[in-house]
Amino acid sequence: QQYRIEVSPDFISSVTDAVHAEVTEWQNRPLEKMYPLVFFDALRVRIRDEGAKFWLKVMNELRNRGVEDVLIAVVDGLKGFPEAITAVFPETQVQTCIVHLIRHSLNYCGWNDKELVAAALKLVYRAESAPMALRRLEEFEAGEWGKKYPTIAASWRRAWEQVIPFSSIPPPCGRSSTRPTPSRA
Repeated sequence: QQYRIEVSPDFISSVTDAVHAEVTEWQNRPLEKMYPLVFFDALRVRIRDEGAKFWLKVMNELRNRGVEDVLIAVVDGLKGFPEAITAVFPETQVQTCIVHLIRHSLNYCGWNDKELVAAALKLVYRAESAPMALRRLEEFEAGEWGKKYPTIAASWRRAWEQVIPFSSIPPPCGRSSTRPTPSRA
């Protein structure tokens, strides 16, 4: 409808049937034993399964397909997602996706403040260490934006253990200690 192209239900069924076997084969292919970094991004659709229960099933499927270890799993803010990951991969370090966290934070801001609040939060997630990140969060909280939008710092504190894992990784040798800005959502 969006592109003003009409297709019949029979056409959609024939295309689906033509690729179904390949999709199923791809979905069931063996995976590597170890992945250093995996981005898990939950698609928000209505499903019968509870979110964390669904993701626990996904983690078990990955294990069954050969994955033995994930070093760092980057996740959105879905409740129960970190627990689902660590139930199957207990040594995995879970990192909250900073892009998702910033987007969530900016939902609390007035339109005119979003750019300035985002710049203030950048000092937190680009800090060179976890202790410095906490100091920057405390400064944000005590400052203009933290007083105007107290829910933002509170949401960062609730997710803090999953906000700081990247802060423990030293920058590459010969590079600035400034961390790169996340470029993907």
